[in-house]
Amino acid sequence: MQQHTDLLEKVKLPMPPEMSERQEMEIYARFMRHLRCVPNSRSAIKVLSAAQFTADMLACSDAHVAKVLVDLGLRAPRAAFSADFLRFADQSLMRSGWEVGGPSSALLELQTFWNSIGEDRFAAFQGKFDLYENEGALV
Repeated sequence: MQQHTDLLEKVKLPMPPEMSERQEMEIYARFMRHLRCVPNSRSAIKVLSAAQFTADMLACSDAHVAKVLVDLGLRAPRAAFSADFLRFADQSLMRSGWEVGGPSSALLELQTFWNSIGEDRFAAFQGKFDLYENEGALV
């Protein structure tokens, strides 16, 4: 029961696209299908794995898949997104809304979600996305 509660508290899953573009629907369907198959109890890892699997199956970048899913309503902790998407989101959120490359409304909602679950507000300024450190060396 704890696993299901964690998934509901920390992750808001995307909704299917209304005006169905073929690529958006394919990304959504593959992501949702694979999400159930990931053998991990951490919701952020399940989302990250499903997004990476979807990107591999469709031969597109992890960041593109994450952007489409966020546009469809995915809200998850920073750990659930690839480093490329986090770099894109952080750079976009540092700009004003009217500037070229500024944040979309979905990214602003994602930032609000991150703030509500207690994510580091200054993570964008750190610019460090190490996955695992072993005795000071990146592995």
